[in-house]
Amino acid sequence: MKTGACGWRAAGLLVALAAGAAAQEFSALDVRAVKVGGEAGRRIAVTVENNLLQLDMEKDFLKPFQKKAAPGGYVGLGKTLDAMARLAAHTGNADLTALHRKTVDAVLAAQEPDGYIGMMAPEARIGKLWDVHEMAYLLLGLCTDYAYFREKPSLDAAVRLAGYLREGLMRDPRPVLGGGELGPNMPDTGLEEALLALADQTGDPAWRDFAREYRPLTDWNRPIVLGRHGVVEGHAYAYVDKCLAQLRLDLTDHLPTLTGPSENVMHFLLREDGLVVSGSCGDHECWHDTQSGGTNLAETCTTAYLMRFWDQLLRRTGAAGYGDLIERALHNALFAAQSPDGRRIRYYTPFETKRAYFDGDTYCCPCNYRRIVSELPAMIAYRAPGGLAVSLYTPSEIRFDTEDGVAVTVTQETAYPSDGAVTLRVAPEKPVTFTLRLRKPAWCANARWLLNGQTPGGETFEKGFFTLTRQWTAGDTVRAEFDMPFRLVRGRRTQEGRAAVMRGPVVFGFNPARNPDFEDMEPRLFVLDTLAGIVSSPDDAVRPGGQTCTVRVWEPGAWYPSAPTREAVLTEYADPGLENLYFTVPNPQDPALVEDEFVTGLGECLSIP
Repeated sequence: MKTGACGWRAAGLLVALAAGAAAQEFSALDVRAVKVGGEAGRRIAVTVENNLLQLDMEKDFLKPFQKKAAPGGYVGLGKTLDAMARLAAHTGNADLTALHRKTVDAVLAAQEPDGYIGMMAPEARIGKLWDVHEMAYLLLGLCTDYAYFREKPSLDAAVRLAGYLREGLMRDPRPVLGGGELGPNMPDTGLEEALLALADQTGDPAWRDFAREYRPLTDWNRPIVLGRHGVVEGHAYAYVDKCLAQLRLDLTDHLPTLTGPSENVMHFLLREDGLVVSGSCGDHECWHDTQSGGTNLAETCTTAYLMRFWDQLLRRTGAAGYGDLIERALHNALFAAQSPDGRRIRYYTPFETKRAYFDGDTYCCPCNYRRIVSELPAMIAYRAPGGLAVSLYTPSEIRFDTEDGVAVTVTQETAYPSDGAVTLRVAPEKPVTFTLRLRKPAWCANARWLLNGQTPGGETFEKGFFTLTRQWTAGDTVRAEFDMPFRLVRGRRTQEGRAAVMRGPVVFGFNPARNPDFEDMEPRLFVLDTLAGIVSSPDDAVRPGGQTCTVRVWEPGAWYPSAPTREAVLTEYADPGLENLYFTVPNPQDPALVEDEFVTGLGECLSIP
């Protein structure tokens, strides 16, 4: 079966949200039901072995909560606790499980009789900047621990901590968090998410009421504010956090006011140049639309929360385009936020300057990185009506039960994104009928599907998914082949007249260390020969099975097109030494250039006006 660049015209994001479509099309699989290989699995493994297990938990994370004497500051213990619990459940790693249990015990021991768990001195509690933020994620981490390990003391401690927060935040007059130093939507980021998790784990609707009434969340709808200035209203991560909480609350409340901010975000990202080519957004933590790739581009917290947001929208709508967005961010902005060995994490991932690693293990970005990596197994595939929907392509083993209660294992074999071939082996415990959905990437102009080596019959194409319903038996295979040529993606705004090199979901850029012949030259001033072929080569420097490619460029000042070109090596976006993506092109209207699918094809598929 062949499909076009977009291939579907279904009810899109704004239509689905505006209609109040609160019922989820897809639902998440338990992270324990998915084994992950490939680069995603490797990143999970190095995050466990080379990051979490290398932390000085006693000194950097736990000691401040045992002393309780800080006048201010932030650690991120709750975020790390949340990641530990999920990764311990997913991997079964004995050392991580032991560290997680020890950390939970220390957190419980640090709780005071009034329910407080934090590091602030008594006079700084609640009102001091980041105290509520820290408590919110501690509450979430305890709920996650209970969800996976059913440790009742964790749930009891979470209830007491939530009670402390309710008493401190709902008193009259309401406290001004952080003394008004920042906008009102930043100092308590994560609170509603944690309260909704507590409501789910306890079954007590009072915590949902607290989440609903505190802001109040049902009427929260702030404009997208560009830049970091004044009281910082444009904080991207905090904004998306509220959108996520609203979407989750809408599963029970069914109110159109709960979807407006999510519509704002998607419109800004896809229609107002908010999303950059690496799959993330923002400058200095805040919204921006210039398309520049400077020092403070793409806060790691923002990347993590966008992926979490798109995952929620994918589940809500069943629209494959959100899987495309997750995929772009995963292979570029997210993996670039961590050193290839897993030990160091970045605060930002720019593409027009040298990148720097964050100088510590605590604080928001390192901890939010660990959290989103722990959630990756649940973004590979989803329960879908009548069966399974596969969204991310990576070597994996997915286990689920059909609606008839038949256990099925689906195994992915692929070198994706290094090539576009994916084989899925289906192994039900007995023959059973169900529907299998496979996402067709939005960047792919042509895709082919084979069932047991033959062109299938009876398949459909719905919301960006190839869909096949049949009786499956052990040994059945589905092979997908996605054409994956290199493409030159047209730059916008500050990148006008330039192009970036992409293959599949991966962006390629210039690392000076890989190009010693161009020493002391400014790569942004190179002119790309769009008529020359682009050649890929295997390269394991950034990831096993990775790639480089070679392009032809004119060096700065060359009298193109008559001057000779030179060969430049481009590496994948996750290369720590990458410093430039966009290259000037001789003809800005060159038909060899294509628009980013998120600006044209995907936006049309999602019916974004």
